[in-house]
Amino acid sequence: MTERPAQRTPNRQLAALIAEAGFSNAGLARRVDQLGLEHGLDLRYDKTSVTRWLRGQQPRGTTPALIAEVFTRRLGRRLTAQDLGLDACAPVYAGLEFAGTPEEAIDIVGGLWRKDSGSHAELRKIAFTPAGLVVPSRDWLIGRPDDKVARGEAPARVPLQARPARPAAPQHPAAPQLTAPPARVGAGPTAVPRQRGQGGERGPGQRVTGGDIAALRSVGELFRTLDDRYGGGHARQALVRYLEHECEPMLRGTYGEQTGRRLFGAAADLTRLAGWTSFDIAAHGLAQRYFVQALRLSQAAADRAYGSFVLVTMSRQAVYLGHGREAVQLARVAQQGVGSGAPPVVQALLHSAEARGHGVLGEVRASTAALVRAERALEAAKSGDEVPYWARFFDEAQLADEFGHCHRDLQQFRAAAQHAERSLQLRPAALARSRVFCRVVLASARLGLGELDQACQLAAEAAGQAAEMRSVRALEYVRDFERRLEPYKDAPPVRTYRDKVAALG
Repeated sequence: MTERPAQRTPNRQLAALIAEAGFSNAGLARRVDQLGLEHGLDLRYDKTSVTRWLRGQQPRGTTPALIAEVFTRRLGRRLTAQDLGLDACAPVYAGLEFAGTPEEAIDIVGGLWRKDSGSHAELRKIAFTPAGLVVPSRDWLIGRPDDKVARGEAPARVPLQARPARPAAPQHPAAPQLTAPPARVGAGPTAVPRQRGQGGERGPGQRVTGGDIAALRSVGELFRTLDDRYGGGHARQALVRYLEHECEPMLRGTYGEQTGRRLFGAAADLTRLAGWTSFDIAAHGLAQRYFVQALRLSQAAADRAYGSFVLVTMSRQAVYLGHGREAVQLARVAQQGVGSGAPPVVQALLHSAEARGHGVLGEVRASTAALVRAERALEAAKSGDEVPYWARFFDEAQLADEFGHCHRDLQQFRAAAQHAERSLQLRPAALARSRVFCRVVLASARLGLGELDQACQLAAEAAGQAAEMRSVRALEYVRDFERRLEPYKDAPPVRTYRDKVAALG
């Protein structure tokens, strides 16, 4: 006798939420499809699909997370797949959300840090999603700084003279006055913060100080230096663990408005750096998620200019992956968001990012025009200008590098060679990875000019330097040059080049 298949249990949680949201089955299906498009997914759900979910069928892949996001947007509160009676999916969608509140932003980015600091190899294999750039950049552009970021602040103390008189025990005049009760184990968020525990570890709810934020900034400079010289893979994991074990407890600590804004700014910077180092090891989907969360943290910091820098970083990743149109759009959103009041150096940075996107698309006039705007902006900079710390790298050497890349992409090889040579002359040795990139651009330009011997010599030097780093991008630059060598593979200089590179292994 044939066994009957097991009966599915009707999904009453989903039914209740559909009723609360006022969706029809067709309306829910349409919204899931539209959200899928935002993330590069071609979904074809309809009212019959929703009927099956209500009868107990479990949607596959990332769909449960997408359904949860549809309800989150509709109802204005964070809902998970489990809240809808659906099975949780792999963390493919997580991290692309632009949080509605600072508290939610802490939850999302903290979850990323914790997953990344563990052995979650699948997190580093998530694909980059061009459509996932649309919503965060839009929400940043039209959004406003959060009204309040302070956490756990006790009410302002009443001045001593304004308090009602009360009997007091006699006290020696020199004895210190107690202005707050001692810390209590298990106290609520408005209680006096606990002292650091043994070993200097941060306890939950502890007050964040200016020294804590200064430490975050110093750590950022340290990891930036390591990244520039040795590549993103050298200390990326240590940075992520630092974010998990030091930065997240601070974000969940106790702080006022001014300190909170500074704290979110420092967290945004470190999160962007975690994304940058992930980008450098080709963990592109993970990097994209870090950039989105850094953008959201910059909004909590009320730092519009830094948000524009995060968008430029996202634009650079899009350029690297060949998504020129998205790169241009991100650069323009950054320009629009920061306005004309930004320092000239920042303006130059934003225009150069747009130029790179046009270069990838082969748009000669648009790329050239953006480069001219960048050049004029940098020329307008004065020595006494106040420049944000994150934009100080953008100098004549960096501008020449941007020119070199654009002209190479536009196959204007003589101009590319001239600018790449100038960048190498000006750029310090400490920026080792940038010098590798520029040397390969110069080699490609020399190859385009028919100077095969010099091209191979330059590329061999770059390959040797890239081999000393933990940077997939540096190695990929070299591989790109080698692909350009294919038409000349039997020429003696190319054979010599391949022998040198083989010896590096």
